[in-house]
Amino acid sequence: MSIKLKYFAGVICFLFSGVLFADESRYSEVAGIALPSQVVVNDDKKPLVLNGAGIRYKFFFKIYIGALYLPRLESDPLKILSAPVPNRVSMHILYGEVPGEKLVDAWLEGFNNNLEATEYAHLEQRLGQFNQMFVTLHEGDEVLLDYIPELGTRVTIKNQIKGVIKGADFNRALLSVWLGDDPVTEELKLSLLGVDDD
Repeated sequence: MSIKLKYFAGVICFLFSGVLFADESRYSEVAGIALPSQVVVNDDKKPLVLNGAGIRYKFFFKIYIGALYLPRLESDPLKILSAPVPNRVSMHILYGEVPGEKLVDAWLEGFNNNLEATEYAHLEQRLGQFNQMFVTLHEGDEVLLDYIPELGTRVTIKNQIKGVIKGADFNRALLSVWLGDDPVTEELKLSLLGVDDD
């Protein structure tokens, strides 16, 4: 191989590896918190990949880091919401204290804002069970919302499994809190989808 050809190949490899590194590490750290690039929500299944992550702000305060994991990268919210595939939403609390009742209010608002009245009525009992799992959270606490199709949405809070809510319809409604037409914030929605808000 000639020197020129070797140089050209080296430059291509460098640029290509740089692009890969930038893409893979895009959401590796948010607000100083390291996020795994892959997670396993069910031991006998393939790992999920980090689709995107961002910060939930309220009145300029950082409330939590939200991260979305999917079987493969996807930027179309309609495709995510229409496909009952394994997924995880993680919430890493950044704010000093988030009362349980505030979390319940947020879930109620999110479901109400993104569901038709009949859909909400159908899920209301399960949403009540879901809300009962939440307690006051503090900075550093983590919530994991894992959807396992054959099981349901498993809720883990501070490393303790609190329970499982059955149904693909419930998980779809839960994801719509972040990815629906009226998300918790548009900025966080775009971050979870891995889309730059230019």
